[in-house]
Amino acid sequence: MGAHTTSTGPLVPSVKSEPTDSSAEASPAMPLSPSSEKEQLLDKDILCPICMQIIKDAFLTACGHSFCYMCIVTHLQNKSDCPCCSHFLTTNHLYPNFLLNKLLMRTSARQIAKTATPLEILRQALQQGCEASVKDLESLMSLLSRKKSKMEQEEAETNLQILLDFMHCLRKKKLDELNEIQSDLQHIKKDIHAVERRRVELYRIKDRSSAKLRMLGDDPFSRSALIDKQSGATVSRTSLTSALNRIDLQTRKADARTSASHLPPRKDSHGGSDTHNPTQSGLVLARKKRVHAQFNDLQDCYLQKQRYWARQAPEQQERDSHGLNREGYSAGLEDFQSVLSTFTRYSRMRVVAELRHGDLFHSANIVSSIEFDRDDELFATAGVSRRIKIFEFSSVVNEPTDGQCPVAEMSTRSKLSCLSWNKYTKNHIASSDYEGLVTVWDVTTRQSIMEYEEHEKRAWSVDFSRTEPTMLVSGSDDCKVKVWCTKQETSVLNIDMKANICSVKYNPGSSMHVAVGSADHHIHYYDLRKVSQPLHIFSGHRKAVSYVKFLSNNELASASTDSTLRLWDVNENVPLRTFRGHTNEKNFVGLTVNSEYIACGSETNEVFVYHKAISKPAAWHEFGSDAEEGEEEAAAGSYFISAVCWKSDSPTMVTANSEGTIKVLVLAP
Repeated sequence: MGAHTTSTGPLVPSVKSEPTDSSAEASPAMPLSPSSEKEQLLDKDILCPICMQIIKDAFLTACGHSFCYMCIVTHLQNKSDCPCCSHFLTTNHLYPNFLLNKLLMRTSARQIAKTATPLEILRQALQQGCEASVKDLESLMSLLSRKKSKMEQEEAETNLQILLDFMHCLRKKKLDELNEIQSDLQHIKKDIHAVERRRVELYRIKDRSSAKLRMLGDDPFSRSALIDKQSGATVSRTSLTSALNRIDLQTRKADARTSASHLPPRKDSHGGSDTHNPTQSGLVLARKKRVHAQFNDLQDCYLQKQRYWARQAPEQQERDSHGLNREGYSAGLEDFQSVLSTFTRYSRMRVVAELRHGDLFHSANIVSSIEFDRDDELFATAGVSRRIKIFEFSSVVNEPTDGQCPVAEMSTRSKLSCLSWNKYTKNHIASSDYEGLVTVWDVTTRQSIMEYEEHEKRAWSVDFSRTEPTMLVSGSDDCKVKVWCTKQETSVLNIDMKANICSVKYNPGSSMHVAVGSADHHIHYYDLRKVSQPLHIFSGHRKAVSYVKFLSNNELASASTDSTLRLWDVNENVPLRTFRGHTNEKNFVGLTVNSEYIACGSETNEVFVYHKAISKPAAWHEFGSDAEEGEEEAAAGSYFISAVCWKSDSPTMVTANSEGTIKVLVLAP
């Protein structure tokens, strides 16, 4: 920390004094005029020796000194002497100084005359009885009247000019809004025609399919054989009938499984149960209700996408229209249809499986991190129990809760904060802990293969690169980001920052770009080839950034203890959206993303899911408590969601809370 120096307090930086001009010092001072000397002497004589202000209501003492009346009376209440000569003095020895009071009045009048405006001088002259003829007064009044009229006219012109400028600005703004609305209406009209054409095409395809089925049912020759136009193969009536029977049997089995699944009703995120099997019309009605419930956000999303694509170059629009929109949709409509279909598809979360993370030997149950392996077959959990547990996902989902045991388990010296699977080497997983240790484990042998001990404080985050599987990055409370290679024992790169590091994440498309969430409320985006300055700094959070995750190569999600999630474009260096609905003010509650959805925990013991295009939650689920009925209400406020993880791009996620309860949740209609 450097040499120790003692000091009585914070040192104020000194400012170097400017060199004095020797010629100026040598030159004699300019002599004062006799009038200015008299004014200075007069000013000194009329100052009260006690308050050092011009004397007010002057009183003279028996020893010949003058003071403000209130100043000398206040002094004599404490002492009985003259403040100037220490002569014995009481209030009986005070006399009004009439001559000095007259001089003070004249001095005050002269000072007012020096600083007063002509109008004030005129007003004082009239108030003091200045003699003036009627003719002079009439001339003066006429002059004042003309001056008043001129000022009123100028003020009226100014007011009208300001009003006119405002009206022009308002007209321009409304015309811009009108043009924007007209443009939006044109897009909406075109999109309506495109959707209607598509519906007509679908109806025609459906009618043709129905007609073919009727022909097969009515014509015995048509039922006997079907000609495949592409391959020329003939399908017999028997094989067709058996195929139809198999399809019908599979459909009936699927319906039976759907209606009979989850016999013990579980509460979903909206208080309903998972046992109901809504009909197709019921699902359509529910999706329409979700559209109306989030209509404003969906409207903003649609207009935003249409305006974005309208700003693109005509060549790009033409290329996209030929290459992507085979259904006749505009690029904006196709983009929005994807958002609308995915957003309205789900409205709640149901529990698929549940297990406990704690054991008999460890009372601490908080799960800090959950991660799936490369093939989504295994998932690992870690937390304050100092153990990494590996579970087989299919067994957790299909077997009873009582029989759930990890397929592998590794013990550590300290509490664990984060896990990261290697996406190329299936059996390698990295961990970071509260002692600053970063470890790479072999799940097959259950042994550590590399240990990095360079962090001086708690390491909060670790992440393997997707494009370079030998590289990993970590962040710590020691304000350092370190890049490691599994082929060497020391760090290959170090980034010193000014605040604690809460989260680090590689860009999935590049091993040279890393996002860093920091306690300074910012996300720092680095190019590892030039770490002296971050490539971008994303500002907007009001508190520490606890997590950063990439949805794609250019979309980055961040979580903060200001109870918000934010989405950023790392290529354009712009914020895209802010998500609100959950509560997060002090704890790490988890963050997970896939290509469409962002999920996080809440300090209300709930899991929230957001669609990346809509700022309000799409679904949520509340964890229950294992406490007794009398303690359940008190315990509800003490538990929070501590980890969440999507199963790749599926609607399934694994979640855990601070009580040690792990649930497998799936998005449902």
